[in-house]
Amino acid sequence: MRTETGSATSGVLLALMAYGIWGFAPVYWKGLASLPAGELLAWRILTSWVVGLALVWLTRSWGVLLADLRSPKRCATLALTAALIGTNWLTFLWAVLHEQVIATSLGYYITPLVNVLLGVTILRERLRPGQAVAVLLAAAGIGQLALSVTTLPWVTLLLAFSFAFYGLIRKLAPVEPVVGFGLETLFMAPFAVAHLVVLSQSTGLHFPGGGFAGDLLIAGAGAFTAAPLICFNAAARRLRLVTLGFFQYIAPSLSLVLALALFGEPFRTSEAIAFGCVWLALALYSIDSLRARGSERIRP
Repeated sequence: MRTETGSATSGVLLALMAYGIWGFAPVYWKGLASLPAGELLAWRILTSWVVGLALVWLTRSWGVLLADLRSPKRCATLALTAALIGTNWLTFLWAVLHEQVIATSLGYYITPLVNVLLGVTILRERLRPGQAVAVLLAAAGIGQLALSVTTLPWVTLLLAFSFAFYGLIRKLAPVEPVVGFGLETLFMAPFAVAHLVVLSQSTGLHFPGGGFAGDLLIAGAGAFTAAPLICFNAAARRLRLVTLGFFQYIAPSLSLVLALALFGEPFRTSEAIAFGCVWLALALYSIDSLRARGSERIRP
């Protein structure tokens, strides 16, 4: 059984940094609201690729990276995870730029419950009664939200399922974090370049030329993307999984506060009911997890 070491304090600080950056991410991307989501994603991918290669060089992981590139199975896996995380990034950017930060918050709130659902359906894990109630309650909340509007809450669902499937595949085919980040951005880079070439010949590019502040934000997009991932992976090595799990609600909570207090997004009754169901589901899920872990500790 994994226990927290003397570096638990640094682990807590790293976790707070990771989820804090993710929580305030809408503020960063709102600063680039003049760019279309597609172009912004392309620049994010390319700058992340540069950062990823720099990290591979700094960690002297070229041998591992080349070994992964020589493995067709590993390349196929990373190409799939690249597609998933690219879809997640594009959906998030589009939502932030189109005043739907609340939808992103709800998406990341239900991600842990989607993880449970995938564990049952794909990994054949057993669902405890408390987990089952939590999943059904969250599904009820999302269901009533879908029925109350004219369109499916696709932003919420796409964010949750793309990130959950991304985590599942990376769990089944573990790759070193730095190398995985470098290769995923490498596989996305040709598509980003192609998109920018098409834009340059049609509507034109917004970068560079959006002012010093905007250009600086785009240039720093790769570092902004990589920083929380590095902090998260470092925290995961210092903390027990059950401890780390409680930090995952910081990011969507911060995003929700920003959406309401800073961006002035409307909070409709249907959304309030959906959030209430999901919050109750997460409370049941957390209590069930703590009880299950307690039972394992006292079991002879």
